[in-house]
Amino acid sequence: MKFSVGVEYAIHCLLYMVNLEEGKSVGIKDLAAFQGISETYLSKVYAKLSKSGIVKSIPGVKGGYALARSAGEITFWDVVEAVEGTESFFQCAEIRQKNILLDKENLPDTHTKCPCLIKVVMLEAEDEMKKYLNNKTLAWLYDEVYNKKLPKDVEKATIEWFSNKRK
Repeated sequence: MKFSVGVEYAIHCLLYMVNLEEGKSVGIKDLAAFQGISETYLSKVYAKLSKSGIVKSIPGVKGGYALARSAGEITFWDVVEAVEGTESFFQCAEIRQKNILLDKENLPDTHTKCPCLIKVVMLEAEDEMKKYLNNKTLAWLYDEVYNKKLPKDVEKATIEWFSNKRK
């Protein structure tokens, strides 16, 4: 299992949008420049975030994007699903049904009615990851990064950088 770099780009860039003033927005160009990432790729990621209702497009000359919901309502899992899609990570092909030793005419009920245990384990693991990522929000991340990890002047400098770009 591997998430695309789009998930990382999205969460990092959404973090900078948490403290935007009401009615303000930030552009893809500024987000990409701040992070040193591809503007084209980030634009595609933000199209997915917009379609999923995580961000909203703000029209106009100074337009861009703003969070569509509060930072406390946007989970890491929301971002993963927006960027990667909703398809399950594990796709069971039921190859156990093709075993060369199976007497397909006389399969016991236990074989045909029992779910594949490999599938069960994999889906349970995916569900646990989903639960974990649903408990991590942008608000939690903002608090961890700017209130617990980084010095306050970093938060201030970040806010000022984006504010100066929107003037």
